[in-house]
Amino acid sequence: MAKKQAPGSPDRSQSAPDGNAMGLTEAFPPVSSDGFTTVMAAVDGSGESSVEGEEIVAGSEGVLEEVDLADGAPLDDEGLPAGESFGDEEAFDDFYAGRPLHDERDIPEAKPLAVISEPAVTKPAPKAKGAGPRHGRHASVPAEKDGKPAVPEYMRKSRRMRRILIVVILLLIVLLGAMFYFGYQMLKTSDSTAVQQAQNAEQQVDAIGTDDATDAANEAVKTTTVPDLVSLLGLTQDEAVALLQHGAQVTGEPRAVNEEGNPIKTELRVALTAEPADSRTGTPTVFLGLNKKGKIIQAGYSTSTASLGYGALSFADAVRTEHVIEKTLAEAGVTVADGDVALPEDSAAYTTYDTDGKTITKEYCSFSGSSEVDGAPHTWSAVLSYDYSMANASGNLADTVRTIFVYVNS
Repeated sequence: MAKKQAPGSPDRSQSAPDGNAMGLTEAFPPVSSDGFTTVMAAVDGSGESSVEGEEIVAGSEGVLEEVDLADGAPLDDEGLPAGESFGDEEAFDDFYAGRPLHDERDIPEAKPLAVISEPAVTKPAPKAKGAGPRHGRHASVPAEKDGKPAVPEYMRKSRRMRRILIVVILLLIVLLGAMFYFGYQMLKTSDSTAVQQAQNAEQQVDAIGTDDATDAANEAVKTTTVPDLVSLLGLTQDEAVALLQHGAQVTGEPRAVNEEGNPIKTELRVALTAEPADSRTGTPTVFLGLNKKGKIIQAGYSTSTASLGYGALSFADAVRTEHVIEKTLAEAGVTVADGDVALPEDSAAYTTYDTDGKTITKEYCSFSGSSEVDGAPHTWSAVLSYDYSMANASGNLADTVRTIFVYVNS
């Protein structure tokens, strides 16, 4: 923008002659950092500025304009506030004294602002091994010693628990397998033991058969005597006990018999306590059957075959060879010829087997007949019993319980 120039004033846009002018560095104060001066000294050298509180600034189009520093109001093209003018040329000269005048041609064109481009992204320098992360603490990823990302704690616990469960399952499988194996072995062992016991029992029974048996009767010792049962018939309870002697003593309460057609109404048991007792059958015992009048009409006796002097005989051999039934009846007062007592031809008639169908658990057979005693007829009955329960349990045939019963009726 062109400024007014007072008549007769020197042209400030041109340099003065070398001999009558000073250079720019001496004529004007130093330019500030913003390219403009804020206060200029007066031309007359009085030291006072003709313009106070003003400043020249660049407008939006790069043109210098003056702003009043006192109130900040814009100035017109003459440097005065809007609506004001200089009174005369002298005032105009004083106003612009010491200021550089520029023509519109002298105002440099505004340079475009430099474009700030984003800096190129460069790859960060690799950090040293073991150095901590450069990002925030919350985003840090812990690493193992081998450089791999660290596994979270919950995942470690999950893996550890999974391993423990796998080990426990494997141990349970091994334990169950061992239990099944040992159970199967025990079952096989028990089966084989039972079969072996049965075979041993059969072999022992066969070993003492008729052909191979020794004189077992000579090996056993007779320790008791069969009482005369026939002599007890017709007596009362007290008379019978007195006659028996051998420590005869009634044991237990009398048992009433209420069977239709049976003449026996009361039964008593009398133990011969003075006789040696057998470890398996106990003390020899006398059985008394009384009618309704209190008279003895039946007398019986029981003891082990070993107490009578019969050793470990087989069942068949005891009946057929040793004739234990006939001999015992003879001691009881009843005469029975040898051979009158016979076993059934089929052993199954008097033999009981275990559930396996092979192991013998019991041999039992009853016999009966009649005989005359002093011209009076008497009936008799006998029972021979071999119980193998204890022998099967112990595996020793000597533990067989062998008992004989004989009865005489009037």
